[in-house]
Amino acid sequence: MENKSPFLAIKQIDTMLKGILREIDLEELKAAEKKAIQSLKHQMVDTRLDIRDYELSETRDEQLKYAHEAKKGVAKAQALMLQADTVFGATDVAHLTARLDQTKDWLR
Repeated sequence: MENKSPFLAIKQIDTMLKGILREIDLEELKAAEKKAIQSLKHQMVDTRLDIRDYELSETRDEQLKYAHEAKKGVAKAQALMLQADTVFGATDVAHLTARLDQTKDWLR
């Protein structure tokens, strides 16, 4: 992954997640997995917005606040992916987790 803005990186990750989820019929999932997927979708939106606000911050204090929120959002998204274990294979989880960790590292 080349060095780019955290916002562009999270948008790419979100696109990858949507591609994986597009192949899944949510009605066939267990209730817990369905809830995890819905929560993951919402979490990715919230995290993307926090990262956008991080990049648009005018002061360092604002930037630190949004970086903290975005890092918490990334951790929640990673946990939600693990809860939907039949949707995401081991390769998907490893790849997406690595990309999320890289994005989190860019938030300083």
